[in-house]
Amino acid sequence: MSLRKSFVVAALAATLALAGCSSPSPEPSATGSVVAPVIVTLDSSLDGTTVSLPIGTVLDLSAEDPKAWTGEVADTAIAEFVPGKDDGSAEFNPGIKPISAGTTQVTLTDSASDETIEFTLEVTG
Repeated sequence: MSLRKSFVVAALAATLALAGCSSPSPEPSATGSVVAPVIVTLDSSLDGTTVSLPIGTVLDLSAEDPKAWTGEVADTAIAEFVPGKDDGSAEFNPGIKPISAGTTQVTLTDSASDETIEFTLEVTG
């Protein structure tokens, strides 16, 4: 095989290898690619804001003590609160799982400090 042909074959192989390493699309697909969550920190900067969340994406509520937070979604047809937990091998933050498009209020309470955070959740289709 000529040197030029070897170079072309190597370049093609490298291109195909890099294509296989590309990041998955942020949209869910039939192949089951994972969609990254929207992550917000549970602190006073969240209070009074509006958070937009596409259906199929989870809102990860980053907290210092994930198990201390409880939540209430005003319209449970739009979204549901998922409590934080510790399964012994890992800690999981609380979150919000969208169910259908719409707008609702979310109230979160830290049982350790009685801090309350309220925000508007806008679930988009």
